[in-house]
Amino acid sequence: MAVILVTDAEQRAALAVVRSLGRAGHQVHVTGVKHRPLAAASRWCASLSHVPDPMHDAAGNAAAHAEICARLRADVCIPIAESTALALLDAPPARTMLPMPDRETFRAVCDKARVLAAASSVSLRVPRQVVIDSKEDFARQRAEGVVDSLPMPSIAKPSRSIAGPGGQLIKLPVRYADTVEDLADIVRETPDAAFPLLLQERILGDGLGVFLLMWNGREVATFGHRRLREKPPTGGVSTLRESVPVDPRLHARSLALLQALGMTHGVAMVEFKGEAGTEPTLMEINGRFWGSLQLAIDAGVDFPAMLVALALGQSVDPVTSYRTGVSSRWFWGDIDHIIARVRRRLDVRGVPSTESPFTALHDVFLRSAAGQHEEIWRADDSGPFIRESLQWILRR
Repeated sequence: MAVILVTDAEQRAALAVVRSLGRAGHQVHVTGVKHRPLAAASRWCASLSHVPDPMHDAAGNAAAHAEICARLRADVCIPIAESTALALLDAPPARTMLPMPDRETFRAVCDKARVLAAASSVSLRVPRQVVIDSKEDFARQRAEGVVDSLPMPSIAKPSRSIAGPGGQLIKLPVRYADTVEDLADIVRETPDAAFPLLLQERILGDGLGVFLLMWNGREVATFGHRRLREKPPTGGVSTLRESVPVDPRLHARSLALLQALGMTHGVAMVEFKGEAGTEPTLMEINGRFWGSLQLAIDAGVDFPAMLVALALGQSVDPVTSYRTGVSSRWFWGDIDHIIARVRRRLDVRGVPSTESPFTALHDVFLRSAAGQHEEIWRADDSGPFIRESLQWILRR
C-alpha cells in the first residue's frame, strides 16, 4: 500500500482517481480549495486538507502541498487541475513523486498554438485559424483581410486555458462568433494576458478522444471515446460519452504528436472533432487526467492504478484492448445540458433547432445506451452523488 495525495478534490477526475486507487488498496488523501469538495465525500478518501487557490496564489498552493506531502509521507502526488500542476511543477514537493512530464514539456502540451504547429509534422488535420498576438495585431490582420478570410461561424480560444502575470491566474474560456464584428468585440474584451488568441473555424461533429499513458517514452495504455452530449451543447465538457475503438492511423499520429512535443511520462488526452466519414480535426491536448476518466476505468483501462504502479517502480503490462460500447453519464451535467437546449432551442450538437423540448427530454431520460454507467452515482460509494446533488439544488 502506498500513500497517495490527489489534488483538486472538487473535480470529477479527482473522484475517479480516488475511487480507483482506494479500490487498489492505497491510502488516498485529497486536497481542495472549497469547503466540501466532491472527492472528499468518497468512502475511499482518508482525509481532506484545504489549500490556497492556485489561480490566485500558486506559490502558496505549492507550499501547502509540500507541507501536506511531508506530513503524510506521501509516495505520489497526482495533480488534477492544470493550475495546480503548474504550481507544483514550479515548486515540486520533496521526496514525493509527481508522475507527469517535466515543467517545460507540460507547458508545451498545454499550449494550443504549439500543439497545432507541431501537428503538421505528423500529418494531423488542424482547423483553419489566424493567430492574434495582441489587440493591435488583430487590427493589422483585419485591415489586411486575413481575419475576414476565416469561415463563419468561428471561435476564439486562448492559446493557454489559464494565464496571467505573477502568481495571479485567470481562466480563459472559448467564445463563439457569428461575424467578424463578433470577433472584434471578443478581442476588445480579452485581457492582455490571454494573448496569443486563436481565431478558428468552428468544427462541427462528434468529439473524439485518444487517451494515452506514457512511461519512459513507452506507450503503456490506450483508450478511445466519443462524446454524445456536452455541457453547454455548443461545445464544452462531455455529459454522455461511450468507449470506441481507436482508429489505427489516428492512434499512430497522436502518439507521434506527443513524442514530437517531448511527452515521455504521464497521461494525455488528444482531442479531435469531426463529422462522421470525414478526417477528424485536432483540437487540443490535455496533459493530465480528464473529466470523463471514469468511463475508461469502467471499460477496463484503469489509468490511475497503472500510473501509480509505474511511479512506484512496478512492472505494468501494456493495455491496448478494452470493452467498446460502454457509456458513462454525468447526471447533473446532463440535466444542465437539457436545460440549455430547451431554453435556447438547440439540438444535441448545439445548433439552433425547432425541435420540441420533449425531444431533449427523451434524449436524456428515455434513450439510454446499452451498458450505460452513471459517472458519479455508485451504490457502494453514494456520498459523492448525494453531495453533488445537494450542491446542484442549492445553486438553483
